[in-house]
Amino acid sequence: MMKPCMDVDAITNRLKRIEGQVRGLMKMVADGKECDEILIQISSVKSALHKTGQVILEGHLQHCVLDGVREGNGEEIIKKLSSAIEQFSRIV
Repeated sequence: MMKPCMDVDAITNRLKRIEGQVRGLMKMVADGKECDEILIQISSVKSALHKTGQVILEGHLQHCVLDGVREGNGEEIIKKLSSAIEQFSRIV
């Protein structure tokens, strides 16, 4: 079994917090909260997702990419990394 390139428990906890934030957003909308308050919370969720992506990308670099290069699969790994970075950059 391959060693995961991320702390699965830490990432899961981050995503659970984000899930809670999204539920809070839905409640704010249902309760008729002010638009500016809702937009602030949306920004907070977006930032939390972005940070989670950064943590995952960092783990990917430190483990998957480094291991792949050490194993002689540098070209293939760089292509996959480029694709991952492109996908991540679309989050913004």
